[in-house]
Amino acid sequence: MNSKAIRKAFLDFFISKQHTIVDSAPMVVKNDPTLMFTNAGMNQFKDIFLGNQPATSVRIADTQKCLRVSGKHNDLEEVGHDTYHHTMFEMLGNWSFGDYFKTEAIDWAWEFLHTQMGIPADRMYATVFEGAKDDNLELDEEAKNLWLKHLPAERVLHGNKKDNFWEMGDTGPCGPCSEIHVDLRDDAERAKVSGAELVNKDNPLVIEIWNLVFIQFNRKADGRLEELPAKHVDTGMGFERLCMVLQGKKSNYDTDVFQTIIAEISALCGIKYGENDKSDIAMRVIADHLRAISFAIADGQLPSNNKAGYVIRRILRRAVRYGYTFLNFREAFIFKLVEVLKNNMGDAFPELKAQQVLIEKVVKEEEESFLRTLSTGIKLLDDIIEKAKAENKTVIEGKDAFTLYDTFGFPLDLTELIARENQMTVDGAGFDEEMEAQKTRSRSAAQQETDDWVELMRIESTQFLGYDKLEATVHIARYRKVTQKKKTYFQLVFDQTPFYGESGGQVGDQGYIEAGAVKIPVFDTQKENNLIVHLVEQLPNDPERAFTAVVNVERRKQIANNHTATHLLHAALREVLGTHVEQKGSLVNADHLRFDFSHFQKVTDEELAQVETIVNKKIRENATLDEKRAVPIDEAKEMGAMMLFGEKYGDQVRVIKFGESVELCGGTHVEATGNIGMLKIVSESAVAAGIRRIEAITAGRAEKYINDQLDLLNQIRETIKGSKDVLASVSGLIQQNSELSKQIEGFQRESLKVVKSNLKSKVLMERGVNIIAGKIEIDNAGLIKDLAFQLKAEIDNLFLVLGAEVDGKPLLTVMISDNVVAEKGLHAGNIIREAAKAMKGGGGGQPFYATAGGKDVAGLQAAIDKACSFLN
Repeated sequence: MNSKAIRKAFLDFFISKQHTIVDSAPMVVKNDPTLMFTNAGMNQFKDIFLGNQPATSVRIADTQKCLRVSGKHNDLEEVGHDTYHHTMFEMLGNWSFGDYFKTEAIDWAWEFLHTQMGIPADRMYATVFEGAKDDNLELDEEAKNLWLKHLPAERVLHGNKKDNFWEMGDTGPCGPCSEIHVDLRDDAERAKVSGAELVNKDNPLVIEIWNLVFIQFNRKADGRLEELPAKHVDTGMGFERLCMVLQGKKSNYDTDVFQTIIAEISALCGIKYGENDKSDIAMRVIADHLRAISFAIADGQLPSNNKAGYVIRRILRRAVRYGYTFLNFREAFIFKLVEVLKNNMGDAFPELKAQQVLIEKVVKEEEESFLRTLSTGIKLLDDIIEKAKAENKTVIEGKDAFTLYDTFGFPLDLTELIARENQMTVDGAGFDEEMEAQKTRSRSAAQQETDDWVELMRIESTQFLGYDKLEATVHIARYRKVTQKKKTYFQLVFDQTPFYGESGGQVGDQGYIEAGAVKIPVFDTQKENNLIVHLVEQLPNDPERAFTAVVNVERRKQIANNHTATHLLHAALREVLGTHVEQKGSLVNADHLRFDFSHFQKVTDEELAQVETIVNKKIRENATLDEKRAVPIDEAKEMGAMMLFGEKYGDQVRVIKFGESVELCGGTHVEATGNIGMLKIVSESAVAAGIRRIEAITAGRAEKYINDQLDLLNQIRETIKGSKDVLASVSGLIQQNSELSKQIEGFQRESLKVVKSNLKSKVLMERGVNIIAGKIEIDNAGLIKDLAFQLKAEIDNLFLVLGAEVDGKPLLTVMISDNVVAEKGLHAGNIIREAAKAMKGGGGGQPFYATAGGKDVAGLQAAIDKACSFLN
């Protein structure tokens, strides 16, 4: 069976067991501060397990796209080097929310794998939880007896807490689990050593394929376990591993999931797969990383230098580096593989088809950018090696190796490879120290201590009243204390609330709660695991009493203005630029709006003006809000509502319509577009390849912006003596300034001749080198550079050091004839780096020419003297 047929067989099997099939959640997680990426199939059902949301169906099955590259699930360094680790992977799963439990889960797993898919019984092993004294838990006899119906006792193994007790995190739902392992070794190997001895021993051919988790406990912050009111089943099976088993392969990478991609990589680089370990590893790394990158971008996560975006950028750069080092790719190539991936997985995940052009453009630009960085990093490493050799060192310092890793994406093994080529080694221990120091800094920055929730009343979710009310009577359902960076605050969850929790790009509400003489500010409102969480700096003395919750009305109005304006802006952009425009991110607060969208070139001033005109026309039409709540998702699609990639929509959605603008949205909006007053676009820029950003303001802020511009225009008119034709007058002044600048430059070039003649008359000859060193009176960096190159061309065996004050700051220039560089072993860049310290500056350059700036003009002479000392 090919991978498409295997995936379908799994889902069809659970349809036959009355399961509802749901779509994969986005791989990039929103509204959960504990996760950046979906790393397990259960993530999208977390709210159900936590009791924050009711299950839409008690039986569910799916295939979930997952990513594991950080935290305790960090598989990145193993990827490509073994047969079964991946960054992005699919997890097949079936779920029971308070319905069936161990009997059905185990019997159906056996039925699917053995009876339907034909995996031989003598190759299968099951593990069950052996118990744990520290939790007062006994052996899971129930699961063991259920497995003994299908397997002999020697293939039903006891597993410890590490392997057979699943926990969501340090706290929360948990329970014993039962793993299914398959032995893929040849018969001769199986005869020598029993598979039972290799289960959970990291043998690449005795692998875990399916984990059946029986969620029946809740782990408290103090470590205690308590029974959950309802028992759940949560299973996860590695799709790629299942394909390996059913296709008779001994590596996930040998299945059709990856081989179509690997074949294309091989064709592009001209190197056959299977002939060389290093190139094989590189192809596997690239094939794996392509999937992670493409799915992340399709879900709306662009590579960046922050959080989830940084993770994606690291994965992409790792793939580029493997291609560069082992497959000889010197130009962007990964973007060419997206087509193959789309053909292989696009039917199961249509976002790959819909977002293909965007994925290719983003990946191509990131590749090209990193290849330039890689080239720069190699030059920097060459300088480090050259400096070390000049100092008779054979070891590259760990700090330098870490800088290359952290700044230029150079893994340690690449630095070691280049070092070996230069008969040098790298201080690996020093590198590890720098890496650990960075991790410590990161942990300190993110350190947060969160207490257990104190539950005052049982609720599944907070009733949101904020579409209709900005004030309401509320009761605290639960609260907890949070300590972060030595600051303590409290999170409150109410039974109902008028406060909007930050989501969908809209910031959270502010306001206060009060009861009698007690008035406590709410400084932010967030959404966490589908709960609306109110942040306050102090806890009420009597949290069980009723409170009046009041939203900051003026701030909410300004936010609503900007949010509705983003909808109108989105529609106008599609009208002017084309229907390829799709929202790729937004920020809506009380001050302004920011809207990111897909478009593959700069939006012209004329197009921006057209977009602005359309939006303001819609505002003046005063279209009223047409809001429909709890609309079935299929009905919303029929209405033409815009659905954003990377969002997970439920069965019931909220539809917001203003005229022809129809979007699914949970945010707050104006009652009529006239409330917005007007919209003014203040900037348009690039965010990434194929992604543009517009920033705009509305209402009073837009009015103030225009008035400020008119005031500025009037000031300019007054400055140029009341001229009626301001544009012509300003153009005339610019022309005059240009002509005067040319005249000044001419004068400076004439004076340059005098300076050059003066310097040539002061040449000192020492040990065969013509030395010129001193301060000059030229306030133009470009002219100083010209002077240095002229002197190099006119004077043989030159060693030149010039100091000057340019724009009030010191500038140092070193120029050395090529033959002096070679004969004396000098390097202008290295010289100037040391000399510039005397003027509190820094710089660098080539062996024959370098410049440095500084902060201390008084240290200029000392810098000149230091540079000259390198000749001694």
